[in-house]
Amino acid sequence: MTTQAATAAARRSKITPERETELYEAVLDLLREGGYDAVTMEGVAARTKCGKATLYRQWKTKPQLVTAALARSRCSFFTGIDTGSLLGDLREVARVTSGRRERDAELMEAVNQAYVRHPDLRQALFETVIQPEVAAIDAMLARGVERGEIAPDNPAIGFIAPCLMGMLRVERLLEERFADLPDAMAVFVESVVLPALRLDPP
Repeated sequence: MTTQAATAAARRSKITPERETELYEAVLDLLREGGYDAVTMEGVAARTKCGKATLYRQWKTKPQLVTAALARSRCSFFTGIDTGSLLGDLREVARVTSGRRERDAELMEAVNQAYVRHPDLRQALFETVIQPEVAAIDAMLARGVERGEIAPDNPAIGFIAPCLMGMLRVERLLEERFADLPDAMAVFVESVVLPALRLDPP
């Protein structure tokens, strides 16, 4: 079942929007706490005092429930950022990720691990979580090219989205390396990303 189909199935149910949100939050909390393997239909049912049969009736399988929960949250960092300049956009990327790192990084890490280890989830996770964020970064860069802020043939353009997405994961895994940096993502953007794009900050 696709992400859209999973979400549509929930909407056709008798579950209220408020209850649906509660169920999805339970799924995301379990992902943060123990990764994909920690999410079970039984665990979600117990945490939300929901009948397990209700979950199976609406989402059929754990992958469908997890996909629907992620589709609702989308773990969004970069979508919606548009300050009017590429420099402003990239600095906003650093600000937003720093402000939400503690909670969402756990979810992003769980999603990254599930993406590698569970082929049945891979395509849904790519569509739901990864591709929208990559597309948002690519759109920032495309706007920068259109405004003449960066050269269209700059070879760094294709590496920016993977680097930013990777930094979200690596910063947590190698936290001791960044212990002396109160805002590692901001330093990364200023010292690595901007020079690679040949952006001269004021």
